[in-house]
Amino acid sequence: MVKRYFILLLLVKQTAFSQSIDKVINAKEVERIEKTLSSDAMRGRKVFSPEIDKAAEFIAAEFKKAGLQPVTGNSYLQEFSMMRNTLVSATGKMNGRTVDEKNMAVLTAKEELSIDQASGYKQIIVHAKDTLNILLSRLQRTGGDYLMMVDTAHRALFERVRRGRSLFSPKGNIVLVLANEEAGEYSIQYKQTVSGMPLKNVVGILPGKSKKEEYVIFSGHYDHLGVGKANAAGDSIYNGANDDAAGTTAVIVLANYFAKQKNNERTIIFAAFTGEESGGFGSNYFSQQFNPDQVMAMFNIEMIGTDSKWGTNSAFITGYEKTDMGKILEKNLEGTSFKFYPDPYPDQQLFYRSDNATLARLGVPAHTISTSKMDSEQFYHTQEDEIETLDMNNMAAIIRAIAISSTSIVAGKDTPSRVTQDSLKR
Repeated sequence: MVKRYFILLLLVKQTAFSQSIDKVINAKEVERIEKTLSSDAMRGRKVFSPEIDKAAEFIAAEFKKAGLQPVTGNSYLQEFSMMRNTLVSATGKMNGRTVDEKNMAVLTAKEELSIDQASGYKQIIVHAKDTLNILLSRLQRTGGDYLMMVDTAHRALFERVRRGRSLFSPKGNIVLVLANEEAGEYSIQYKQTVSGMPLKNVVGILPGKSKKEEYVIFSGHYDHLGVGKANAAGDSIYNGANDDAAGTTAVIVLANYFAKQKNNERTIIFAAFTGEESGGFGSNYFSQQFNPDQVMAMFNIEMIGTDSKWGTNSAFITGYEKTDMGKILEKNLEGTSFKFYPDPYPDQQLFYRSDNATLARLGVPAHTISTSKMDSEQFYHTQEDEIETLDMNNMAAIIRAIAISSTSIVAGKDTPSRVTQDSLKR
């Protein structure tokens, strides 16, 4: 009799909880937000357009309405500049030999840079076994001045850095030289043209109670492709309803949900990133504003508007095998009809292609949750990616599953394992 009583009590509690969460996370609310973000009036939310600023204003207003704290002063906008840099000339000598222009790369906001061994630049040796992009990301975070001597085994990535024409304004100066040696005596002169182009993330904060200095991030990108050549139907707007108004919608709904719960022990940061479609600039800048050791988990949400390959009530987690975060989420979903799966498209390297990647490379258990059938998603990056192609009920179910599965992490009861350097190489 006692056992039956406790089972009945548990069922009553589960039913009450389900009804409570449904009041906040439901298809009607999901559609309201999704419809605004993916409307023709937003004209595809392309970076540097008036319409992406309009989308940012809408997201900021939603964060304010939810009761989140602004990220800076009274503003929910995390503003920065993307620099358009064009090489004019590069000359150098090192250890008595001329350095080929093709073997030099400089990350700086300055138009002219002239350094030598007396300039105080800290020399960093990048060996063949090191991971160049991780080292570079960590050095950029410090804001210091560095000379990186890069082993020729990294030639391919070095070339991408050298040819990369756009970066957010760096805090320091980093000079990279492709050479299998240390620099003794050297001199390098570098000239470029620099122009700043303003961008903005939208960020709101829900302070934690007992663990304010530990962060859990919910994110998605709100930019898309804008307006292009008209298709056969005469439609030229890439609305980006699934990619990624759907993820941004989830972030807004989750902000509203957790703000109403008022029981998060860890601080929750809700972020809508810009520039994902043009190189991940928003998440890259965002990641440099936080100590990665304080970020306990990141739920990046991208393209959840269509059914997964397993049908409704399911989604996949990129990089599932790199941490135990997926296992924690599954544990919290026991007794529900929802199921998370490992990424079924490993050949597409999705773990490294979305806004979770920057923090993941710094050790944060940062994963993307998605349902997109990447081998057959019919409307991916087309003008047909519109709200009519999405399932509002399933989107609401996915967002509820994210809310429920993250509960123990937000409460500080579970802490996912970190991403290791070895796992990044696999």
